Amino acid sequence: MADTKHNTFEETIEKTRSITKKPPLFKVFLMNDDYTTMEFVVYILEEFFQKASVEAVQIMLHVHKNGKGLAGIYTKDIAQTKVSQVHSEARKRGFPLKCSVERE
Repeated sequence: MADTKHNTFEETIEKTRSITKKPPLFKVFLMNDDYTTMEFVVYILEEFFQKASVEAVQIMLHVHKNGKGLAGIYTKDIAQTKVSQVHSEARKRGFPLKCSVERE
């Protein structure tokens, strides 16, 4: 006797495409004040925002002339960390330097 088993099964192939959104970005600004030295602002830009000396001086002058200047654009967590680092270093050195964060 011949065995005539027929296996019927359906294969369903689902294609899923995950769409990842880029996280929102935030701008970190340095604010001008009458007490923080220009040299310290340049140091902050070089140390915490990895700016080259020439760019750091340009940003510092922009802050000095316009009241605030863009230090960098980051994701939310990194932007908040940068602000904390700047505030901590400024307080440690006796300067009232402030940063702010704005959504791009």
